[in-house]
Formats: sequence, C-alpha cells, structure tokens
Amino acid sequence: MAPSMRDVQLTEVAGDGAGEEVRLLDSYDEEEEKLGENLRRIQVRVTGMTCAACSNSVEGALMSINGVVKATVALLQNKADVIFDPSLVKDDEITNAIEDAGFEAELLSEPTASRTNPHGTVVGQFIIGGMTCAACVNSVEGILKQLPGVRKAVVALATSLGEVGYDPSIISKDDIANAIEDAGFESSFVQSSEQDKIVLGVVGISGEMDAQLLEGILSKLHGVKHFLFDRVSSELEVVFDPEVLGSRSVVDGVEGGSSGKFKLLVKNPYTRMASRDLEESSKMFRLFTASLSLSVPVILMRVVCPQIPLLYALLIWQCGPFQMGDWLKWALVTVVQFGIGKRFYVAAGRALRNGSTNMDVLVALGTTASYVYSVCALLYGAISGFWSPTYFETSAMLITFVLLGKYLETLAKGKTSGAIKKLVELAPATAILLVKDKGGKVVGEREIDALLIQAGDILKVLPGTKVPVDGVVVWGSSHVNESMVTGESAPVLKEINSVVIGGTINLHGSLHIQATKVGSNTVLSQIISLVETAQMSKAPIQKFADYIASIFVPVVITMSLLTFFGWYVAGVLGGYPEEWLPENGNYFVFSLMFAISVVVIACPCALGLATPTAVMVATGVGANNGVLIKGGDALEMAQKIRYVIFDKTGTLTQGKAKVTTAKVFTEMDRGEFLTLVASAEASSEHPLAKAIMEYARHFHFFDEPSDTDQSYSEQAKFSGWLQDVSDFSVLPGKGIQCSVDGKWVLIGNRKLLTENGIAIPSNVENFVVELEESAKTGILVARDNVVIGALGIADPLKREAAVVVEGLIKMGVQPIMVTGDNWRTARAVAKEVGIQDVRAEVLPAGKAEVIRSFQKGGSVVAMVGDGINDSPALAAADVGMAIGAGTDIAIEAAEYVLMRSNLEDVITAIDLSRKTFARIRWNYIFAMAYNVIAIPVAAGALFPLLRLELPPWVAGACMAMSSVSVVCSSLYLKRYKKPRLTTILEITIE
Repeated sequence: MAPSMRDVQLTEVAGDGAGEEVRLLDSYDEEEEKLGENLRRIQVRVTGMTCAACSNSVEGALMSINGVVKATVALLQNKADVIFDPSLVKDDEITNAIEDAGFEAELLSEPTASRTNPHGTVVGQFIIGGMTCAACVNSVEGILKQLPGVRKAVVALATSLGEVGYDPSIISKDDIANAIEDAGFESSFVQSSEQDKIVLGVVGISGEMDAQLLEGILSKLHGVKHFLFDRVSSELEVVFDPEVLGSRSVVDGVEGGSSGKFKLLVKNPYTRMASRDLEESSKMFRLFTASLSLSVPVILMRVVCPQIPLLYALLIWQCGPFQMGDWLKWALVTVVQFGIGKRFYVAAGRALRNGSTNMDVLVALGTTASYVYSVCALLYGAISGFWSPTYFETSAMLITFVLLGKYLETLAKGKTSGAIKKLVELAPATAILLVKDKGGKVVGEREIDALLIQAGDILKVLPGTKVPVDGVVVWGSSHVNESMVTGESAPVLKEINSVVIGGTINLHGSLHIQATKVGSNTVLSQIISLVETAQMSKAPIQKFADYIASIFVPVVITMSLLTFFGWYVAGVLGGYPEEWLPENGNYFVFSLMFAISVVVIACPCALGLATPTAVMVATGVGANNGVLIKGGDALEMAQKIRYVIFDKTGTLTQGKAKVTTAKVFTEMDRGEFLTLVASAEASSEHPLAKAIMEYARHFHFFDEPSDTDQSYSEQAKFSGWLQDVSDFSVLPGKGIQCSVDGKWVLIGNRKLLTENGIAIPSNVENFVVELEESAKTGILVARDNVVIGALGIADPLKREAAVVVEGLIKMGVQPIMVTGDNWRTARAVAKEVGIQDVRAEVLPAGKAEVIRSFQKGGSVVAMVGDGINDSPALAAADVGMAIGAGTDIAIEAAEYVLMRSNLEDVITAIDLSRKTFARIRWNYIFAMAYNVIAIPVAAGALFPLLRLELPPWVAGACMAMSSVSVVCSSLYLKRYKKPRLTTILEITIE
C-alpha cells in the first residue's frame, strides 16, 4: 500500500489459520502436532514403486536422513509423507534421498486454496510487473526461494502473478515485495490465504478527523488484531480473530460506531486484480502512445523530410555546432530514452545487481549503444568536421516496439483470464438475510453484501435471483437452474433438505436456505481456485524454454560482441571493400550497427510466452466448456493418452440403482418377502439398499421416488410397516446380516451365502446367471439358512456412454472398464457400451495395480472415476479425470474435473489437450523462427551476397512481432469448439 498508510498494531498476528486441509494421507496430523511447532511436514510424489518392498526401501532411505522424524510411504497413492526438522534437513535433501534409492521424486506443492495450513504457512499472491521473458521468471523465483521463511514460490509470466507460501512469523509480505523490487521488477500485494482478513473500501473519509475516528472505532472493536488504512485508495485492511467476531461484525461495528457516517464496501480480491490488470494495460498504452508520438517525427525527419525541399532546408539549417535536425532528433530521443525508457534502466540495473540478466538488460544495452554512438558521432563531427551518420531513430523505435509488445501482452492477459472473470460474475453481489430474535423467530429482513454471509445464516432467495451461497433449503419449494455447474439445462426441484449451490438461479418459488459453505469453501470459489491454480502452473515442456531463456541473454551478448569484432577486424584487414560502408561511415560504425541489430532482435520474450499463454487460454476455454484443468502438466500428459480406464458404477452408469425384478422361491407372499428385505436393508446406507427400500415402499404404497435428501432409514422409522431388526452388521463386498423378528437373515452375493454354508439351488443359480448376463446385479436373500428369494438390480448406462467409447476408439485411444462387480455383469455392461477389455471383481486397491500394468509399457493412462474407492486409481493414473458429481476426495486426486458429469467431456479434455499442444508447437516455431532466421541476417550473413542488412530499428520491429505472433497464436485457442460426436464418428444424418 501507499507510504501514507496508517499502521496500528493491536496484538501480535497469529500465523495459524482456521482451515483444515483434506489429504489422502491425513492420519498423521494429530501426531505431527504433538511433535512440536518447530517441525515441518511435506508430501513428495514418488514414482516407480511397484510393491511393498519399494515403499519400504523409500521409507528406509528417508529415515536414514539426519533430521527426519517420521516418514510414511503410501504405495497406492505414490506419495511419501515426511515430518522433519527444517533446521537440520532441506527439502532438496529429501527428494535427493528418494532418487538415490532408485525412484523419481517430486515435491508436491502446498495447497493454494484460500486458507492457511496447519504449519502457519500463508499463501500470498503478488502482482509482479516488468517481467518480459522466462529469464525474468527464473530470476524472480530464484530470489524468492532463497528468502528465509519462504516455503515455495511459483511465478507465472502470462498472468504477471506470483504465489508465495511463507511463514509470516519469519518474513512479511512487505519483505517479499521489496525482494521482488530489488530484483528489478515492480511488486504489489494482492491477497493472502488468511481467513481472518478482510479488505474494505471506506466511503465518508473527508479529513484527518474522520481518519482518527475510524482508527478509534477499530481500536475499541473487540477481536480486531491489526488494521491498515490507506488514505490514498481509501482501502482498509482488517485482521481479526475469527473466534471472536466475523467479517460482518467488523462492518457493522465500524458503520454503527460512526453513526452511519462511514459506508464500508467489501473488496472482492478477483475484482481488485481485474482492475489492476486494466490499470496496467492503460499505463502501457499511455507509455506506448507517448513513445510513438515522439518517435514518428524522428523517422519522418530521416525518411520523408529529405523529399520536401522546404522542410529539408529547415532541418539542415546550421544552428550552432549542429544542424537543426540534429538538435530536434537529440531532444526527442533523449525524452524517449531516459524519460519513457527509464523503466528499462531501473529494471536492468536491479537485475544486474542480483547477478541475473533479462530482456530489460538487452533493451537497455541496445538502445544505449545506439544513443551513445549517435551523440558521440555528433560531438566528433563538431570537433573534427567529419560527420558520421547517426541512428537516433533506432533507440526511439526499439523502445516503442517493446512497449507495443508489452501493451498487447497486457491485453492478451486480460482476455485469457476471462474465464475467472466470468466465474466471479456468477456470484451474486447481495443477499437477503433473515433477522431473528433470541427465540429464533424471524423479525425482519436485511440486505447484505454476499461476501459477508456467515455459516449458519438463514437467507431468503426470491424467484429469478441467484442463490447467494452454498446451503440447504429449510423452507419452500422451487426449481433451480444449475446449468452453470452441471451443464444440464433442465431445472432441478429443490425442497426441504435439498442442497443448493451458490450462483445457481432460482426460477419460480421463494426459498429460505441455511448457509453451509461460505468464502473459499463454496463450489464456485473452489472452481475459481482450480482455474487460477492451473493458469499459474507450468507444463514440463516449459522447463526447456526456461532453460534456454536463462542462458540466452549472455549468449546473445557474446554473439553481438563476436559480430562487432568480426566485421571490424575483417574491415581493418581489408576483408571487404570500402564501398560497403555507409556514407560518411567507417568500419567501427558499420560493425556496430550489425552488433546492435543482433542484440535487439534476439530478445527471448517470445520463447518465454510460448507455453504459459497457451496453457492459460486452454484452462479458461476448458472451464467455459465444463472441464476444469488443474495444471499445464495435466494438459501435456493428456495429449499423450493411450488408454482410458473407466470405473463402471456412477461413471459409465448413472449410479442410480433400481430394482427391476423380485422373485420368491418359497411359498412366502411377495409383499411379506419385500417387507422382510426392506426391514433388513433399512439400517444400511448402501445405494443398493436404498434401491431396495424404494422398490418395497412403492410396492406397498405406490409411492413415487422421493426427491428430497432425507435418508430412507429416517423415512422408514416412522412408517410403521417395517419389522424389528437386531444384530445388524455390514459385510463389505458381500452384503449384510441381521436378525428380523428373531430369524437370521442374510442378503448379498453368492460368496456371502457360501461362506455361511448355505447351498444355492440350481434354479436360483440359473435365475441369478440370467440376471447377470443381462447386465443386472443379482442379490440373494436367505432366512434361517434357506434361500427364499432374489432381487435383480440394474444401474442404467449413461445415454452417451456407448457413443463416447466409440469416439475414443476413433481417436486412437483404447477404453478399458474396471469394476468390482462380477464377471457376467461386467461383460454384459462392457458389451453394451462397446468395450473389449474388461477387468472385473477388482478391489479398490487393485484398480491402481491395473493402471500400473499398462504404465509399465511406457503408455500414458487416464482414469475416469467418481467414488472414494476410485481416488487411489485417480492418483496412480498419469491423468485422473473425476466426474464432477463425485466425491471431494476423488476430485482432489484427479487432474481433470468433468463438472457436468458428462462422459462426452472426456473426449473434450483429450481433444483440447491435443489442440493446445499443437498450438504450443506453433508458438515455438514462431518464437524460434525469428531468431533462427533473423539473427544471421541481423549479423550480416547475407550482406556480402545480397547486400541485405537489418537496421536496428527494423530488428526491433521483428523482435516485437515475435511476441505479438506468439500471443495471437495462443489467443486463437479461444475459437476452440468442442468436437461433435457425429464428426468424430463420421456419422452423416440425412
């Protein structure tokens, strides 16, 4: 914030947050807390493990490191969980130990969601200005990672954003911003993951007395720890204790304490970032237009004015030691060089002080060489009378072209971040809060900012308005359009206990909802976080570009010096005729122009933009099409997919089991049989149990299936038609057992009955086989060791399943189905959708093993699943694709989230990945072609044969156009249209 900011410290700011991180390896959190706050925990992805011996080997290697307190390796999840003393061992030593043991190791990034982690690490976002190439990114990342207290640092060139995970007790955000500025770049803090902080715009501050009143109110507000007020921007940042008061209490306290004089507006961090992007773009446009307006006259004086006698006579008019034209050029270019171009000198100086080089160094070097030479040529001519040509226009036009490239990059950044802006716009601005008295009775309504909603609030949603936050319906009935999340246009009925999602549209009736998830925990916020994280990430292919860019600047400077000395020495030794020299020129001037052209044209900014701009556009396009991509590495792997492994239940099928057949093999009445089965299943939460309950109730009362979220067991408890059940127990993978009215009942598969010594008659076996061969699951029912009946349960296939499978085959991808169901049912389902390769009766842990069996051949394997039992397989796959309607753990483990729960998006994900990397390859062609072709031309390689040269100002234009071409090439992805299945399958509809 600005230097005029008032800073009042009330109490020490705690570094820990209130949020909890959901991990696959979370069983050691409590133990870690007991070990002390001086310890640190990290997770490492370990690849190459194939058995328990491998995981033991990794654990042994880790435990042998001095300073490692505990190391646990999860084979199925390919992860190592390490607790260590950071004063004795570093992260790199841990990964090196795993690699020395013969495996590949990658340190997993800490969560970037808006919360603090259990170790007091805060994730802060910083706007970083002045980055122009991958070398700049490497310089900033390297400096940040060396700062004490910084756990991680990721910098994105395309978004000009940096995410830094740091310990606020060791280093502050101001220290981080200062380090970035010392590296030669501009820096400003955006937001952090602290949940106990709010940024507010203050309206009503008109003088010193008002500012003191505001500070006095905040100082007396119980629970406020620390606040900062910037009088220039009128922004107030408040850090508070969330256990004492909430964000709405802060606003109410200030507005009430000022008797309504102050009005506080909550600042959405994403909106603030968008306004800063617009401000940056406007600044670059002003600099570019100013430079252009001063540079055009210089070009006209060189090219046009000599053709107009009157103007030319004015320019060659002798005014002191120089001609009038020389004075004008000198004056105009000096303003451009040291006024508008000051930013290049400042950035280059800071970079050189930190031992790094970037594009600013090349720009400063090239323009300074042209400017200094031109000035020296004028002074030398005034002294000796020998007037050499000047090249003032080179400096002016180079700075103009560089600023043009930067302006176009800011425009591109604004367009590529459009997905986040659209997602932010989905969130409603205000909400209607129902005010209750102490007895819980509603006594009024109040309109509040949607960002001030707290968990537990009761909110009123009017017809035609957006649902303000994730919650549960507590009163009313209506239909809600959830297409913004699910992609399904059909409205969804919402009644009491139904879950609603923030940002969806209430169509008809009024609803009262209770807020359950607010802030960063809402579905919309998590989607935004996924998209933002993906745009911050780097694809592995970018490592090559980063490496090239990091060494490019010193190589270019070396090439420039060799070019100069080569031409100069050749000229002095008579290696080429003097008629090659420009009028009034000499060997020094002739050689210097080639050297400057090499420096100017070889800036590596286009190379650094090739990958991140394409990844950024692709993640935005994916989000608009219902496919959330978690990073550039996921994009790169997805375009290489050879096998796609599908889970069956809930993925290929609808996940809504229905009883289709009920057969009794004894004299028992069908109604009595269904009552017995329903009574036993009432205590189970398994989807098949719910299907049986629904069927039985419909048989007895002709009820329609319930649309509410009430559990079947709760409904059954009050119905009065179920029998008494005791000794109930679930046998995973087999079924259930219990006592119903004193009689022992078993309900499940063949294995359950066989293990209990119950013989299955041939007629029953034949009936079950018939069910399984028709893609149904057979459920056997036994009472007192006698099989009394069987149920057939079907899970309908998704309507698009068969077409998607055929489409994948057409794309050269082999689909495979893996399920824990029996072989007959699995084969029947696979046959119906067109899958040839089936793996049945596979336990959840075995799915990961199936994936590894395909990975051994070097093939890239994708896994599509939705359940908790799919999460190990999603993590083990090269590319995990989680169905959007699936569990949180499955979504956490995957690299792609198919938000619409539509299998067609599997094809969209693969197709988008392929087109993205085709675009990236084109970007590298554009980036490298200019250098490969233009550098030799700029160095004069074609001059001896064709007299072809590349003046420095033309070289500057080529350099700028290389960046423009790469950015425009990436933006072409915004025209992406998801493939139509009819096109993929080459189906022609008459």
